[in-house]
Amino acid sequence: MSEENNTIEELEKILKKLLTGNPDITVAIITTIEGLPILSVIPRGANETIISAMVATLLSLSERAVIEMEIGEFNQLYIKGVEGYLLVFDATPAVLAVSTTIKAKLGLIFFECERASVKISSILRKNEPIEIRH
Repeated sequence: MSEENNTIEELEKILKKLLTGNPDITVAIITTIEGLPILSVIPRGANETIISAMVATLLSLSERAVIEMEIGEFNQLYIKGVEGYLLVFDATPAVLAVSTTIKAKLGLIFFECERASVKISSILRKNEPIEIRH
């Protein structure tokens, strides 16, 4: 149990660093590839389970599209909405997704999220399996 707590604490540090380091990031979520939430910082009233499932579906579709279009391997997904952006990053065996305000400096956010996704992957790979919090 202590190892699982350490894993969650390490993941929390990563999400908190993302959010405090860039106030334009409004949501951050780590989910399994299957769509189960691992950890998130989302607005009150938002449904973590639905967001996790949608993020995992976006990842799966993006990976398939990249394969079909023969453009290498999936790395990240970028969606622009009227009020902000949704960014999805591979963090195998998980997925990192963040949403931002429309005025966000995307270069910096991409850099920070890519770095965070590598750390998330490393933490989860060394501590597999992880108990999913519901």
